[in-house]
Amino acid sequence: MKIELIGLENIPIINKEINLSEVIIETLEKEKIHIKYGDIILIAETLISKSENNIIELNKINPSKESIKISEKVNKSPELVEAILNESNEIIAIGKDFIITETKHGFICANAGIDESNVKIGRVTPIPINPDKTAAKIRGKLEKKYGVELAVIITDTQGRAFRNGAVGVAVGSSGINPLWRRKGEKDLYGKELKTTEIAIADELSGAASLIMGQADEGIPIVIIRGFSNFINLKNTEEGIKSLLRPKEQDAFRKVEYEY
Repeated sequence: MKIELIGLENIPIINKEINLSEVIIETLEKEKIHIKYGDIILIAETLISKSENNIIELNKINPSKESIKISEKVNKSPELVEAILNESNEIIAIGKDFIITETKHGFICANAGIDESNVKIGRVTPIPINPDKTAAKIRGKLEKKYGVELAVIITDTQGRAFRNGAVGVAVGSSGINPLWRRKGEKDLYGKELKTTEIAIADELSGAASLIMGQADEGIPIVIIRGFSNFINLKNTEEGIKSLLRPKEQDAFRKVEYEY
């Protein structure tokens, strides 16, 4: 078995005037990459937010008293804290350099997933408004162009509870089931799997992040080719929500916080 990672280079600076699907198609043609059945296109969320003009200008924010108070604890500007709160349903916990929140999408992550990198100074990009919808739109255009079934995953880089370092995770998907439910299958010894579920969209995102990088690599789009289980996981209906654990089942969430 072999999986291939193909990074698209020379992607131009994206803004609201540029059609991202067309940019992907043009780049594929320039780099002589031919889309195949089962290809999975992974796109960095910052690229999506820029193309949708989903950009926050911090100098236009008037921070609240709550944001000013929190900013003194987390080493962030009051304006950035206000942006984080505006993108969140609730605060889960506050640390020295971070605010763990539940975003409007239901994701539990640091600083509501707001990204300060790869954007002009004084601006930040939040998680795209509807990543699943955007992924479906791009997938539809690419499938129409190339006449094959494929998948699109919107990726982000996030930290994890109890472990240092960040990894690539999926925040939106279309064309593939993000959760691989393997209950009922057999292991090497013939024992039936009882509860096994694989966050396959996150695993694919983590693989893509090896090429995307976090600094000036300039490769915000990666194609994963040769994932043999695509045929079993094809799904045009189920989005990223299946990866989100219901609040009542979240044993690690803090119900109360102090600041």
